[in-house]
Amino acid sequence: MITVAKADGTHEPYDSDKLIHSLKRSGASQDQADEVAIHIERELRSGMTTNEIYAKAFEHLRTHRRGVAARYSLKRAVLDLGPSGFPFESFIEQLFIAEGYTTKIDQIIKGKCVEHEVDVVMTKDGVITYVEAKFHNTAGFKTDLKTTLYVKARQDDIGDGQALIVTNTKFTDHALRYAECQRLELLGWDYPQGNNLHERIEKHQIYPITALTTLGHHEKMALLSQRLVLCKALPNETRALAEAGLTGKKADAVLEEVGALCPA
Repeated sequence: MITVAKADGTHEPYDSDKLIHSLKRSGASQDQADEVAIHIERELRSGMTTNEIYAKAFEHLRTHRRGVAARYSLKRAVLDLGPSGFPFESFIEQLFIAEGYTTKIDQIIKGKCVEHEVDVVMTKDGVITYVEAKFHNTAGFKTDLKTTLYVKARQDDIGDGQALIVTNTKFTDHALRYAECQRLELLGWDYPQGNNLHERIEKHQIYPITALTTLGHHEKMALLSQRLVLCKALPNETRALAEAGLTGKKADAVLEEVGALCPA
Protein backbone atom coordinates (compact mmCIF):
# COMPACT_ATOMS: atom_id res chain seq x y z
CA MET A 1 0.00 0.00 0.00
CA ILE A 2 1.36 3.41 -0.99
CA THR A 3 0.83 6.17 1.57
CA VAL A 4 1.08 9.93 1.05
CA ALA A 5 1.93 12.69 3.52
CA LYS A 6 -0.74 15.37 3.99
CA ALA A 7 -0.09 19.06 4.69
CA ASP A 8 -0.80 18.59 8.42
CA GLY A 9 1.87 15.88 8.71
CA THR A 10 -0.47 12.88 8.85
CA HIS A 11 -0.33 10.01 6.36
CA GLU A 12 -3.08 8.26 4.43
CA PRO A 13 -3.31 5.65 1.65
CA TYR A 14 -3.00 7.10 -1.84
CA ASP A 15 -6.42 7.26 -3.51
CA SER A 16 -6.46 7.97 -7.25
CA ASP A 17 -10.22 8.56 -7.09
CA LYS A 18 -9.62 11.69 -4.95
CA LEU A 19 -7.19 13.05 -7.52
CA ILE A 20 -9.54 12.29 -10.41
CA HIS A 21 -12.47 13.89 -8.55
CA SER A 22 -10.51 17.11 -7.89
CA LEU A 23 -9.39 17.24 -11.53
CA LYS A 24 -12.94 16.79 -12.84
CA ARG A 25 -14.24 19.41 -10.41
CA SER A 26 -11.68 21.78 -11.95
CA GLY A 27 -13.15 21.22 -15.42
CA ALA A 28 -11.10 18.31 -16.74
CA SER A 29 -12.89 15.67 -18.76
CA GLN A 30 -12.88 12.05 -17.58
CA ASP A 31 -10.22 11.18 -20.17
CA GLN A 32 -8.03 14.14 -19.16
CA ALA A 33 -8.36 13.30 -15.47
CA ASP A 34 -7.48 9.65 -16.13
CA GLU A 35 -4.47 10.73 -18.19
CA VAL A 36 -3.13 12.89 -15.35
CA ALA A 37 -3.75 10.14 -12.79
CA ILE A 38 -1.80 7.63 -14.91
CA HIS A 39 1.00 10.18 -15.30
CA ILE A 40 1.14 10.62 -11.50
CA GLU A 41 1.06 6.89 -10.76
CA ARG A 42 4.14 6.32 -12.92
CA GLU A 43 6.16 8.47 -10.49
CA LEU A 44 4.31 7.65 -7.29
CA ARG A 45 6.30 6.44 -4.29
CA SER A 46 5.36 5.81 -0.69
CA GLY A 47 5.87 8.89 1.48
CA MET A 48 5.37 11.36 -1.36
CA THR A 49 3.65 14.52 -0.13
CA THR A 50 0.29 15.73 -1.38
CA ASN A 51 2.10 18.93 -2.35
CA GLU A 52 4.41 16.97 -4.68
CA ILE A 53 1.43 15.20 -6.24
CA TYR A 54 -0.35 18.52 -6.72
CA ALA A 55 2.75 20.06 -8.35
CA LYS A 56 3.11 17.18 -10.83
CA ALA A 57 -0.60 17.25 -11.72
CA PHE A 58 -0.56 21.03 -12.07
CA GLU A 59 2.48 21.02 -14.35
CA HIS A 60 0.86 18.41 -16.60
CA LEU A 61 -2.36 20.43 -16.79
CA ARG A 62 -0.48 23.67 -17.34
CA THR A 63 1.09 22.20 -20.47
CA HIS A 64 -2.19 21.01 -21.93
CA ARG A 65 -5.16 22.85 -20.35
CA ARG A 66 -4.36 26.24 -18.75
CA GLY A 67 -7.96 27.00 -17.77
CA VAL A 68 -8.28 23.69 -15.95
CA ALA A 69 -4.84 24.18 -14.39
CA ALA A 70 -5.89 27.56 -13.00
CA ARG A 71 -9.03 26.12 -11.38
CA TYR A 72 -7.12 23.10 -10.10
CA SER A 73 -4.62 25.43 -8.39
CA LEU A 74 -7.33 27.48 -6.68
CA LYS A 75 -6.47 26.47 -3.11
CA ARG A 76 -2.79 27.18 -3.69
CA ALA A 77 -3.68 30.45 -5.42
CA VAL A 78 -5.55 31.67 -2.32
CA LEU A 79 -2.59 30.64 -0.13
CA ASP A 80 -0.41 32.79 -2.42
CA LEU A 81 -2.41 35.95 -1.63
CA GLY A 82 0.01 36.61 1.28
CA PRO A 83 2.18 37.45 3.04
CA SER A 84 0.01 40.31 4.33
CA GLY A 85 -3.64 39.61 5.08
CA PHE A 86 -5.01 42.54 3.08
CA PRO A 87 -5.40 40.78 -0.30
CA PHE A 88 -7.35 37.98 1.41
CA GLU A 89 -9.65 40.46 3.14
CA SER A 90 -10.26 42.22 -0.17
CA PHE A 91 -10.81 38.88 -1.89
CA ILE A 92 -13.38 37.82 0.72
CA GLU A 93 -15.10 41.20 0.43
CA GLN A 94 -15.49 40.68 -3.33
CA LEU A 95 -17.05 37.27 -2.71
CA PHE A 96 -19.66 38.77 -0.39
CA ILE A 97 -20.38 41.58 -2.85
CA ALA A 98 -21.08 38.90 -5.48
CA GLU A 99 -23.53 37.35 -3.00
CA GLY A 100 -25.48 40.59 -2.70
CA TYR A 101 -23.99 42.12 0.44
CA THR A 102 -23.12 45.76 1.01
CA THR A 103 -19.61 45.78 2.45
CA LYS A 104 -16.99 47.93 4.16
CA ILE A 105 -13.43 46.78 4.80
CA ASP A 106 -11.09 47.50 7.74
CA GLN A 107 -13.61 49.14 10.05
CA ILE A 108 -13.31 50.34 13.66
CA ILE A 109 -16.48 49.41 15.56
CA LYS A 110 -17.26 50.85 18.99
CA GLY A 111 -18.35 48.26 21.54
CA LYS A 112 -19.75 48.73 25.03
CA CYS A 113 -16.25 48.71 26.55
CA VAL A 114 -13.64 49.22 23.79
CA GLU A 115 -13.25 49.78 20.06
CA HIS A 116 -12.65 46.80 17.77
CA GLU A 117 -10.94 46.36 14.42
CA VAL A 118 -13.18 44.38 12.07
CA ASP A 119 -11.87 43.05 8.75
CA VAL A 120 -15.17 43.23 6.84
CA VAL A 121 -18.55 44.61 7.90
CA MET A 122 -21.34 43.44 5.61
CA THR A 123 -25.07 44.05 5.50
CA LYS A 124 -27.88 42.18 3.79
CA ASP A 125 -31.62 42.19 4.42
CA GLY A 126 -31.07 44.51 7.38
CA VAL A 127 -28.68 42.12 9.16
CA ILE A 128 -25.12 43.28 9.96
CA THR A 129 -22.35 40.68 10.00
CA TYR A 130 -18.89 41.32 11.44
CA VAL A 131 -16.32 39.22 9.60
CA GLU A 132 -12.99 38.06 10.98
CA ALA A 133 -10.78 36.96 8.05
CA LYS A 134 -8.06 34.51 9.14
CA PHE A 135 -5.51 34.10 6.37
CA HIS A 136 -2.86 31.37 6.43
CA ASN A 137 -0.18 30.89 3.77
CA THR A 138 0.46 27.27 4.78
CA ALA A 139 -2.11 24.61 3.93
CA GLY A 140 -1.57 22.60 7.13
CA PHE A 141 -2.15 25.57 9.46
CA LYS A 142 -5.62 25.57 11.05
CA THR A 143 -7.68 28.34 12.67
CA ASP A 144 -7.94 27.33 16.31
CA LEU A 145 -10.01 27.80 19.45
CA LYS A 146 -8.30 31.07 20.40
CA THR A 147 -9.77 32.77 17.34
CA THR A 148 -13.31 31.62 18.10
CA LEU A 149 -12.96 32.71 21.75
CA TYR A 150 -11.74 36.15 20.67
CA VAL A 151 -14.49 36.65 18.08
CA LYS A 152 -17.20 35.58 20.56
CA ALA A 153 -15.88 38.06 23.15
CA ARG A 154 -15.71 40.82 20.53
CA GLN A 155 -19.24 40.11 19.36
CA ASP A 156 -20.55 40.19 22.94
CA ASP A 157 -18.99 43.64 23.37
CA ILE A 158 -20.32 44.96 20.04
CA GLY A 159 -23.76 43.70 20.94
CA ASP A 160 -25.69 43.89 17.68
CA GLY A 161 -25.53 41.85 14.47
CA GLN A 162 -23.75 38.54 14.12
CA ALA A 163 -20.19 37.25 13.75
CA LEU A 164 -18.59 35.18 10.99
CA ILE A 165 -15.06 33.73 10.89
CA VAL A 166 -13.66 33.04 7.42
CA THR A 167 -10.43 31.12 6.82
CA ASN A 168 -8.73 29.83 3.69
CA THR A 169 -7.70 26.59 5.40
CA LYS A 170 -9.44 24.48 8.06
CA PHE A 171 -10.68 24.82 11.64
CA THR A 172 -9.50 22.66 14.53
CA ASP A 173 -12.02 20.29 16.11
CA HIS A 174 -12.10 22.44 19.26
CA ALA A 175 -12.86 25.55 17.22
CA LEU A 176 -15.70 23.77 15.43
CA ARG A 177 -17.21 22.45 18.67
CA TYR A 178 -17.03 25.82 20.42
CA ALA A 179 -18.50 27.67 17.44
CA GLU A 180 -21.39 25.22 17.23
CA CYS A 181 -22.06 25.57 20.98
CA GLN A 182 -21.93 29.39 20.85
CA ARG A 183 -23.73 29.63 17.47
CA LEU A 184 -20.83 31.34 15.74
CA GLU A 185 -20.86 31.11 11.96
CA LEU A 186 -17.76 29.60 10.35
CA LEU A 187 -16.66 29.49 6.71
CA GLY A 188 -13.57 27.47 5.80
CA TRP A 189 -12.05 26.03 2.67
CA ASP A 190 -14.12 22.86 3.00
CA TYR A 191 -16.57 23.88 5.75
CA PRO A 192 -19.55 23.73 5.92
CA GLN A 193 -20.11 20.88 3.52
CA GLY A 194 -22.17 21.98 0.53
CA ASN A 195 -21.62 25.71 1.08
CA ASN A 196 -17.93 26.08 1.81
CA LEU A 197 -15.46 28.73 0.66
CA HIS A 198 -14.17 26.66 -2.25
CA GLU A 199 -17.67 26.02 -3.60
CA ARG A 200 -18.74 29.65 -3.23
CA ILE A 201 -15.65 30.91 -5.06
CA GLU A 202 -16.38 28.52 -7.93
CA LYS A 203 -20.06 29.44 -8.00
CA HIS A 204 -19.41 33.17 -8.40
CA GLN A 205 -16.15 32.84 -10.39
CA ILE A 206 -14.27 34.93 -7.81
CA TYR A 207 -10.86 33.68 -8.90
CA PRO A 208 -7.74 35.44 -7.54
CA ILE A 209 -5.11 36.65 -9.99
CA THR A 210 -2.66 34.29 -8.27
CA ALA A 211 -4.49 31.43 -10.05
CA LEU A 212 -3.33 32.60 -13.49
CA THR A 213 -0.65 30.31 -14.94
CA THR A 214 0.45 32.98 -17.44
CA LEU A 215 1.66 35.26 -14.62
CA GLY A 216 4.99 34.94 -12.85
CA HIS A 217 5.41 35.56 -9.12
CA HIS A 218 6.72 39.12 -9.51
CA GLU A 219 3.90 40.01 -11.91
CA LYS A 220 1.31 38.70 -9.45
CA MET A 221 2.85 40.70 -6.61
CA ALA A 222 2.97 43.83 -8.82
CA LEU A 223 -0.77 43.54 -9.51
CA LEU A 224 -1.61 42.81 -5.87
CA SER A 225 0.37 45.88 -4.82
CA GLN A 226 -2.05 47.89 -6.99
CA ARG A 227 -4.90 46.28 -5.01
CA LEU A 228 -6.00 44.18 -7.95
CA VAL A 229 -7.16 40.83 -6.59
CA LEU A 230 -9.66 39.32 -9.04
CA CYS A 231 -8.99 37.82 -12.47
CA LYS A 232 -12.23 39.20 -13.86
CA ALA A 233 -11.08 42.78 -13.12
CA LEU A 234 -8.02 42.57 -15.40
CA PRO A 235 -9.70 43.18 -18.81
CA ASN A 236 -10.59 46.69 -17.59
CA GLU A 237 -7.13 47.37 -16.13
CA THR A 238 -4.82 47.71 -19.13
CA ARG A 239 -2.86 50.48 -17.42
CA ALA A 240 -2.28 48.34 -14.34
CA LEU A 241 -1.18 45.46 -16.55
CA ALA A 242 1.31 47.74 -18.29
CA GLU A 243 2.67 48.98 -14.94
CA ALA A 244 3.22 45.35 -13.98
CA GLY A 245 5.22 44.86 -17.20
CA LEU A 246 2.43 43.06 -19.04
CA THR A 247 2.09 44.39 -22.58
CA GLY A 248 1.75 43.06 -26.11
CA LYS A 249 1.59 39.29 -26.56
CA LYS A 250 2.16 38.64 -22.84
CA ALA A 251 -0.85 40.77 -21.90
CA ASP A 252 -2.90 39.06 -24.62
CA ALA A 253 -1.99 35.64 -23.21
CA VAL A 254 -3.00 36.73 -19.70
CA LEU A 255 -6.36 38.08 -20.88
CA GLU A 256 -6.98 34.95 -22.95
CA GLU A 257 -6.52 32.84 -19.83
CA VAL A 258 -8.81 35.18 -17.88
CA GLY A 259 -11.46 34.64 -20.56
CA ALA A 260 -11.13 30.86 -20.25
CA LEU A 261 -11.29 30.99 -16.47
CA CYS A 262 -14.08 33.57 -16.16
CA PRO A 263 -16.26 33.34 -19.30
CA ALA A 264 -18.70 36.21 -19.64
